[in-house]
Parts: sequence; structure tokens; C-alpha cells
Amino acid sequence: MFDSLLMDLMFVILIGVGSQWIAWRTRMPAIVVMAIAGLLVGPIFGLINPQQSMGDLFSPIITFAVAIILFEGSLNLDFKEIKGFGRPVARIVTFGAFIAWIAGSLAAHYIAGLSWEVAFIIGGLFIVTGPTVILPLLRQARLKPRPAAILKWEGIVVDPFGALLAVFAFEAIKFINNEVTAKTMLLFVGASAFSVLLGWGTSRILGSAFEKGRIPEYLKAPILFGLVLFVFVLSDEIMHETGLLAVTAMGMTMANMPLTTLQDIRHFKENISVLLISGIFVMLTASLDPHILIEILNPKIVLYVLAMLFVVRPLSIWLSTIGTDLTVKEKTLIGWIAPRGIVALTVSGYFATILLENGYKDAELLTALTFALVFSTVVVHGFSIGWLAKKLNLTTPAETGVVLIGSSRFTAELAKSIQDDDHQVLIMEDSWGGLSNARKLGIPTYMGDILSEHTGYHLDLTPYRYILAMTKMDTYNAHVCADFTPDLGRDLLFQTMTHKRTADRQINLSTGQLLFTPSLSINELEERMTSGYVFRKTLLTNQYSYTQYLRERDDQSILLYILRANGDMEFYTAEKELQAQTGDTIVTLSTPNKTIERTIDRLEGKNSKNTAKKEMIETKFLEEQPNEKPELPGEAPPKLNNMLK
Repeated sequence: MFDSLLMDLMFVILIGVGSQWIAWRTRMPAIVVMAIAGLLVGPIFGLINPQQSMGDLFSPIITFAVAIILFEGSLNLDFKEIKGFGRPVARIVTFGAFIAWIAGSLAAHYIAGLSWEVAFIIGGLFIVTGPTVILPLLRQARLKPRPAAILKWEGIVVDPFGALLAVFAFEAIKFINNEVTAKTMLLFVGASAFSVLLGWGTSRILGSAFEKGRIPEYLKAPILFGLVLFVFVLSDEIMHETGLLAVTAMGMTMANMPLTTLQDIRHFKENISVLLISGIFVMLTASLDPHILIEILNPKIVLYVLAMLFVVRPLSIWLSTIGTDLTVKEKTLIGWIAPRGIVALTVSGYFATILLENGYKDAELLTALTFALVFSTVVVHGFSIGWLAKKLNLTTPAETGVVLIGSSRFTAELAKSIQDDDHQVLIMEDSWGGLSNARKLGIPTYMGDILSEHTGYHLDLTPYRYILAMTKMDTYNAHVCADFTPDLGRDLLFQTMTHKRTADRQINLSTGQLLFTPSLSINELEERMTSGYVFRKTLLTNQYSYTQYLRERDDQSILLYILRANGDMEFYTAEKELQAQTGDTIVTLSTPNKTIERTIDRLEGKNSKNTAKKEMIETKFLEEQPNEKPELPGEAPPKLNNMLK
């Protein structure tokens, strides 16, 4: 419809990002939305065809994007994460991948009708799951840590090996057919080893330069970005598809180095990766030929997809995990979830062209076969992972913990109060120094940005029910509440009152519920702490009701939350009036004067009770022993003195 390359690029980016937003709002798998959007604007309505408009640039753009996405995913592969279940991961990415290759190749030959040569090439490629599809699914499914980590590691580690396995199968076929020599095969193995060494060495040198301050802060991300592409291209020029292995080795090396700047690097790469995943998936689906969509309905292809879903994948997982400590439920879930993504689509397109040029006519089916498997697994696994995980009890239960965003003296004291009430707490701040108040009180902390995708990979937020955004940036607090609204609902999201802009006007930047009664900004709460305000907990009893408490409480005190008799919590907000019952505890931030008055009252009450008791003892003693006399005038008799003591 449009002949302009700029117009097509604009549509691709707009549709990709729009699909991500729709997926966020509807809580649908983002990959599913992007695939449907690409089909609608491409082969169905013919609005754009990126492959035609970009011409020779189409393949390099996608290849570069896959390299960056894979590197960003491998930056999350910290070996500490699999401590305790590294054996199942190792078995799945080695023995399991080999079984999936053999079984998938047999299915491609006997069911899809491909020749042995083409079947073994495509069988090697289809062992991949890929970070572009598995990571978005894991974010939405709320899996328990072990199955989630295993699926993530498999998706990222196996991704480059699937492409390499396809290349190896192709070289092996040419060797068997006497088209290449043993020397060429050895060259392939040597090139693969070189790519790993290149990725490892580049990361070590770059990481050392970062830590020693040889690269300024503003150049770290651009230099890293350029070196990722350099390592990828250099490896790929030496041997096709080894570039993916090189960038994976590079990312894993950096992930396990003690780099102080790694957090900022991950954040930059994450933003780039989200944009690339959105654009590339739309580009691939929008560029499909309409006749491929028809070819997908071929009975052979349908049967092949079913075999991959219900036979090949479960078989590879169950056999490879024999002797590991994975439970039956975990094997069932992992054996079902295996969505294919961008790497499968791009590499299959490359081999379809190469195999056709080498005389393999059945390679015409590869594009339709690949897209059928990719789209089917993305849709089926995307919609079933959450349901199946709940059925197998592999989702984390909803808890009543509290995440407090922003570290200050007030948030630290509030977290301590909540922790003392037997609730989990976590304070998040993007600077180590800012967390000092929380560390002094022994509060669990996490240095990072809750809006970062990387945080979602490395921090399990499932034990926490409430999120309290309490930073000094009103817009950031609003963004936090807006971002988590689709997942948690507004009832569980809170933020401090926004700052007043003028004396008579306040700009409302709130998207969560405004905390406390009365609602105050975090700066005003900090001022209260500086002036000596303290946290007070008041238990309601049959003799001391909530109505009486509200009537007698200090007007300057701030109502924070109610700890219910059953252990639940409810935060005071500006939007609704809470009621409390006998057995509930009211937690407030109160003036120091009120605290002193209460202490004096308790002491005076205690003294008056002691005086009354002494008078009663003295009266009873004199009635029973009227003849007892004191040793000195003005003193009590000796026996009475002993009784009073």
C-alpha cells in the first residue's frame, strides 16, 4: 500500500510498541498480540511488506536485532540463580536437546515428508525456545522460582546451539555427500570454539575497563553496544551462525562478573531489546507471503506440529531429567512449555534459500512449517502456561507482604513496624547509599528499579501483595502504580501525596491510592520524623473502642494502617474511611508530646494505685492490731512497715 521505506519503518515500530501496550492492558501474551498484528497489516490486508520495502537491508536488520536480543537475555544468566538445581538445567540443555533433535528430525521425515537431509537440519533448529518468547511468558505466569529459572536458562542457552546444530547438520550432510572434506568439519568446530573465546575475552577486557574508570559513564552503553555487534559480525564472518554463540558467551561472562555498572548496562539493553522484539516480530509476520498461510493448513504440517507439541517436547524433557530431583509436576510443566520464536524464523529462512539452491526441492515447505510451529506454540503455550501452572500448583501463592519503593528514614521505620507485625517487607531503591536507613534496621533491601524488566527476572515479587511508591519523585510514583495496575489492581497500589506546586493549587499526579490520613508527601513525612514523631500501636479492646480512640487521639497524629485481629493489613487512604473492631491494632505516626503525656499518665496511674493499696493495708492492720506502736513519732509500726514493703 505504501512504497516509502520510512512509512513502513514507522508502521513497524508503532504496531510493535502498540501491541506491547495492548498486551499489557489486556494481560495477553505480548508475542501473540504482535503476531496477530503483523498478520493483519501484512499478508491479510496488505498494508505493508517490510521485506519488499527494505530489500537487502531486511536480513541484516533482523540478524543484528537477534544478536542484541540474545546478548541482553544472556546478561541475566547469573550462575548463582541455578545453585541447587544446576543438574536439571545441564541435562536439559545437553541430553534433552540431543533427544529433541533426533525425535524432531524423525517427525519431520516420517510425518512432514521431508528428506533426511532437510529433516535433520530443521530438527536441529527446532530445539530452540528462545528468550524473545519464553521471557514474556514467564513474567505473566508467576511460576515458582525453580521451573521459571529452568525454562529461562533453557531458552537462552539453547537458542544459539539450535542455530549451530542446524549448521553442523548441514556441514555433516555435505561431508557425507563428499561435498566438503574433514578439514572443513574441523574448521567448523574450531570456529565455534573461537567464537566462545572471543565473547569471553571481550567481556573480560571490557569489564576491566569499566571498573578501572577507563571509559566515561556516558560512553559505556554505546561502546558495549558497538562491541556486541563487532563480536557477532566477526564470528559470523568466520563461520555462519557462530555469532550467536559468541554474543551469548559475552553476555554470560559479563553477568557473572562483579561489575558495579552492570545494572545501568542491563537497563539500557533492556529498553533496546523491548523495542527490537516488538519491531522484528512484526516485520517477520508482516512479510509473510499469503500462500504460506494457506500452506499451514496442510495436513502433514498440522500433524507435525501436534507431534512436536505432544510427543517430541515431553519425551525430551522426561528422558533427560531421569535421576534429577525434579518433581512430576515440574516435568509436566517444563515438558509442555516450548514456544519457538525469532531465531527459528530467521534461521529457517536462511536454510530454505540455501537448501533450494543446493537442489532440495522439499525445502519449500520450511517457511510454512516454521511459521506453523512458531505461531502454534506461541499461542497455545502463551494461553496455557498460567492455567497449567495453577493446576499443578506451581504458581507462587498470593501473600500479604509489602514492597516499599524509595528509601528514607520514614519508609525504613514503616517497614520495621510492618515487619514486627510478622509481614514480609522489602525496600527498593536504585542507589546503595539510599538504602542505608533500611540496612541499619535490618530491613531486606534490593538495589534496582522496579520498572526495569531485569528486576522482574532477578527478583521474585510474588510474596508481596502491596506496593507503596514513596519516592520523592511524584511522576515516578505514578508510573509505578500505573505499570502494576493491570497485574495487581488499584486496590493494592499506593503512593504518597504529590507535592504542592503553588500555595493554592496542587497538581494531581496520582494513579495509585493516596496513602494515610491525612495524606502527606514523603517530604512532609520526613519532616515529622525529624521533629521527633514516633510510631505508636494502639490495641482496641472491649473497654476502648475505635470511636473512643478517634475521639481522644491527637489531632496531629497520622493514621498509617490497621493491623486486623486475623493478621491482615489495611492502609489508611484519602479515598475511603476504614472501620476497626475489637482486637484490631491502629498504627499511627504520633507527636512526641503525646507519647510523653501517655507515659506520665501511666506512671501517675501506677503511683495512685500503689497509694490506695498502702492505705488499705494500713487501715486493715490498725483494725486488727490497735495496740502496735511506732518506734519513733510520725513513723508506722515496724510490722506495718514490713507489710507495706
